[in-house]
Amino acid sequence: MAQVARNRRGGNDWLREALPKLVLSPSLAMVLIFVYGFIIFTFYLSFTDSRILPSFDLVGWENYSKLFRIRAWDTAITNLLIFGSLYIVICCALGLALAILLDQKIRAEGFIRTIYLYPMALSFIVTGTAWKWFLDPGIGLQAVIRSWGWESFTFDWIKDGDMAIYTIVIAAVWQTSGFVMAMFLAGLRGIDNEVLKAAQIDGASNFALYRRIVIPQLRPAFMSAFVVLAHMAIKSYDLVIALTGGGPGTSTEVPATFMYSYTFTRNQMGIGAASATIMLMAIAAIMVPYIYSELREKS
Repeated sequence: MAQVARNRRGGNDWLREALPKLVLSPSLAMVLIFVYGFIIFTFYLSFTDSRILPSFDLVGWENYSKLFRIRAWDTAITNLLIFGSLYIVICCALGLALAILLDQKIRAEGFIRTIYLYPMALSFIVTGTAWKWFLDPGIGLQAVIRSWGWESFTFDWIKDGDMAIYTIVIAAVWQTSGFVMAMFLAGLRGIDNEVLKAAQIDGASNFALYRRIVIPQLRPAFMSAFVVLAHMAIKSYDLVIALTGGGPGTSTEVPATFMYSYTFTRNQMGIGAASATIMLMAIAAIMVPYIYSELREKS
């Protein structure tokens, strides 16, 4: 009887250890195949002469050489630099300002915080469509202001090739700044109040308090916000398509829209795979150092 009981306990222990692995193995297999497998496949296609269908004839670095000679790719990289830099800086500045405002224990804080966070609940397609209507000179802000009597008012950035990229910045900041505010607010609530009280007793002004104590302690929040915003900027596609469609012309082309058009519209799968690989490398250049620093701090 004792031997049977021991065998039964041994079987239960084995099942208890093996069950989580059995449950997770299908999900792990799907991730390995449909995420990392297709990443490797895309990387391979970037070295082939694939066009409308995948090809396995290797051409070396030819697709990358062609890619950097395409004017639309230069435009996409320039737009990404403009959009990404403004998007990150404005979101961080606005998010920090809103977080500091809410940290003052104002009335209806929960309601106001919900209002700021609500845009993040929307998809970028909805945001892009709404801002497209709002910025349309014929039916949006310009038309409304002129109907009130200001006939000289003009705000047609969405139709201007030189200014259209800034409309994407406006829409993206509107949607994401509330999320960045929540990150900074969590960081502010984690600061030791005793340190702040000691600084106030020593005669530090509110400006000096935030400049010398509060903001430096928000470095992890700044790093997290930068990583999230940077990777969202690099892979931005749906907002651009919904808001401007990459136009006027190619004035708001970004790497994600370039990759899609060359892969599925112009039937240049090899060049599209090369652009996707470069986007992946850009995201990895941001994520890998961040993950490494986080793991090193924990260890």
